[in-house]
Amino acid sequence: MRVSVFTEPHRGASYDNQLRFARRVEETGFEGFFRADHYRSMGDDPGLPGPTDAWLTLAALARETSRIRLGTLVSSATFRLPGPLAVLVAQVDQMSGGRVELGLGAGWYEREHTAYGIPFPPVVERFDRLAEQLEIITGLWRTPADETFSFAGEHYQLLDAPALPKPVQRPGPPVIVGGRGPKRTPELAARYADEFNLPFKSVAETAAAYDRVREACDRTGRAESGRPPLVLSAGVVVAIGRTDAEAQRRAAPLHVKSALPAEDPVIGSPAQLVDRLGEFAVVGATRVHLRLIDFDDLDHLELIAAEVLPQLDGTR
Repeated sequence: MRVSVFTEPHRGASYDNQLRFARRVEETGFEGFFRADHYRSMGDDPGLPGPTDAWLTLAALARETSRIRLGTLVSSATFRLPGPLAVLVAQVDQMSGGRVELGLGAGWYEREHTAYGIPFPPVVERFDRLAEQLEIITGLWRTPADETFSFAGEHYQLLDAPALPKPVQRPGPPVIVGGRGPKRTPELAARYADEFNLPFKSVAETAAAYDRVREACDRTGRAESGRPPLVLSAGVVVAIGRTDAEAQRRAAPLHVKSALPAEDPVIGSPAQLVDRLGEFAVVGATRVHLRLIDFDDLDHLELIAAEVLPQLDGTR
């Protein structure tokens, strides 16, 4: 089981907070540091000192770390045009020496769009745009260096793009598609992604989502095309402690009302987290992204590293 840490800086974190946390993630043996890509908090708390741009942050962290994977879970297709995003991610991949992953989704949080003047089209159009973005970004990365890339879609048109710069990872950084959608999400993952992620749901719900994705892979002929099998991953909300009181203290922010859908957190002991990860492994997950809330709570990170990671294969 590969284990990364997932963070939500829109709840309130400066770049310095994230840098300190990411360095400790690296030092304690986790595989990666991933962050949400949002421009405002999802509750009444304003999330001081305010938002930090995901890709600007990851570019800086690329130069301040040396081993961990870095990426988004997930960037919204409404935030950036696909051509410039392909350039941006390729450059950060170069800056990191080939450690970047791009999580990309359709976008869902309308409030952050209206707050910052970002267009928020209806859900069908958002998924149409996501599909075109995935095709464009992966197409630009895969285009040979001496050729150009063109694309004529309903929402985006590219003519003779030089398809540069090239990322270090070839044919490109791993692409993560995730979410709870029962139809288009599995098909987009099957066609374009390297990893499918279901965030913060129960083991049973995760297993059902994996079945839908496997069916989509069969339906789209992924194996016949020669592409490797999808990595199946799960997002897990974590609040554990050496005592029940410590775990409950860490879980307190989970009870604050927000725009997030219902989640299935692990609240309790390190052994309970090990058991839950084992259950995810049984249904097919080979990677997990553990969502930790408090950037100042390095002890939480260190507790997981000391008492959970050694019990899992492939974490170090």
